[in-house]
Amino acid sequence: MDIRDVEVIAPNFKRRLSGVTSTVVQLLPLQARSIGIVSIGPDVLPPSVPRLPLFALAKLWTRPRRRRVRIWHARRNIEMLAGIVLRDLLRMPLRLVFTSAAQRHHTAWTKILIRRMDAVIATSSKSAAFLTVPHRVIMHGVDTRTFSPEGPLPAGPVAEALAGRKLVGCSGRIRPQKGTDLFVDAMIALLPRFPDWTAVITGRTTAEHAGFETDLRRKIAAAGLSKRIVFTGEVSDIAAWFRRFDLYVAPPRNEGFGLTPLEAMASGVPVVASDAGAFADLIVDGVTGRVVPVGDASALADAAAPYLADPDRLACAAAEALRHVRAHFPLEREAEAIAALYEEIWAEAVRPHSTR
Repeated sequence: MDIRDVEVIAPNFKRRLSGVTSTVVQLLPLQARSIGIVSIGPDVLPPSVPRLPLFALAKLWTRPRRRRVRIWHARRNIEMLAGIVLRDLLRMPLRLVFTSAAQRHHTAWTKILIRRMDAVIATSSKSAAFLTVPHRVIMHGVDTRTFSPEGPLPAGPVAEALAGRKLVGCSGRIRPQKGTDLFVDAMIALLPRFPDWTAVITGRTTAEHAGFETDLRRKIAAAGLSKRIVFTGEVSDIAAWFRRFDLYVAPPRNEGFGLTPLEAMASGVPVVASDAGAFADLIVDGVTGRVVPVGDASALADAAAPYLADPDRLACAAAEALRHVRAHFPLEREAEAIAALYEEIWAEAVRPHSTR
């Protein structure tokens, strides 16, 4: 893309997959239909994401064709810092936006960076409560074409071995923060009562948490459930697995926002989740699933049990989950709200008193 056609840059400075990266991957192709937006950073994003190489930063003194300034939309501290350097030290014509998902008190350093932003987005009312600057709440949405009941199912030996089984799924990196151990404990309590069901855990285990996974496997083996609590490792098409799940459990101890409940519900799957991230704002408790206290494996098991026991309850919740997400959390709604903020920033930039 010609740099003069680039109106917004959404940097992605992290090589590994994360919730922030998932947001960029889903949102940018949709935004690119109406504005000149690209990502910039290590070449780790899929081809569907419009992007520029890092050396293109040197071209940001050039103004875009249609705007007086270009927007730098950061989602991490390092990306905020880079934007500040480009705007304030190198005097590039930029305005800085930051999206905050954290549900905790920010460090002094993060607060300094946030105060230098031109606009701040909070992804939920919970994350907004920890901001001390003016902000706007724009909740994440989900691509309801990618995450949908219609589409391919997972293939390969693991999927073939699970043919004909009812599946309760859990997805995310294998580590304590994500509550994988809570899911395992809940399944050890539940599965002996429900012989038609199997639990599936998708996600990568880093070297740091290899011992954590080993301990989980030992606990599962001791319970005699090694064939009914299955680890797939990292999967290439998580949307296919969401379609295959009959119930989804999201057990994190803490979370920024948390997209997986939306992705599951958009696939027609009810969700039982801990009250982490924005989960309580995403799930209609008792209708599209259940929300239980954080860190409570027994509560997860108790909330999931009625769905495993009653196919009619499961089917009703699945239909409500799909309807709810399509009505309230389509990705288009998030893109439109962000675009409206961008337009306000551009309008402010053309006013005579607007200088930096």
